[in-house]
Amino acid sequence: MKLLIVEDEIELLNATCGYLEKEDFVCESAPNFFEAEDKLISYNYDVVILDINLPDGNGLDLLKFIKQKSPETGVLIVSAKDSLDDRLKGLDLGADDYITKPFHLAELNSRVNSLLRRRKYEGNNNIVYQEIEIDPVAKTTVANGVKLDLTKKEYFLLLYFITNKNRVLTKEAIAEHLWGDNIDMVDNFDFIYTHMRNLRKKLKKSGANDYLQTIYGLGYKFGE
Repeated sequence: MKLLIVEDEIELLNATCGYLEKEDFVCESAPNFFEAEDKLISYNYDVVILDINLPDGNGLDLLKFIKQKSPETGVLIVSAKDSLDDRLKGLDLGADDYITKPFHLAELNSRVNSLLRRRKYEGNNNIVYQEIEIDPVAKTTVANGVKLDLTKKEYFLLLYFITNKNRVLTKEAIAEHLWGDNIDMVDNFDFIYTHMRNLRKKLKKSGANDYLQTIYGLGYKFGE
């Protein structure tokens, strides 16, 4: 899952990114309003961790922009202890949760995972699609009772497809989601085909149906 962390305290920003990356999130960061707005215009995120007290703009304006551009994106507000009014405004504007400073990174991680379960997994701990079941906590996948030996990228690729089932996903969107905005520097996206081929092979070996469809000229779709 791909996160954007908007935080002007650089030490906290780096610590948060480092911790969540160890939890296998793809993390991008923005230390101010301007950079956050630029990233939100250019990219999509599963969750935005948003400090609403920014030196060069109001984080609540970013929240409004997120909800207009991609209402499916989850937003977790970060605020100071004494900014109750801002937290309430944020929740009224569509934020999913909030956490006050100072906070433990383990609690932040738990809140992000809880938010993802509500928004992406329909409130379930495990994600089930037909004969395929994914455990996001253990990061394991079973198909027809057979545990799949997936690489980390194959696992997150399958998770991305299932949580976006029946939607056409371009190679660019897949690459950006799994590798972050640094993917802009690559010349082509042929490596996506290799991951798709290997994932297909492993699903087929387990006896699962082939739900991965190539939509020529557009990208890929997961579904019947």
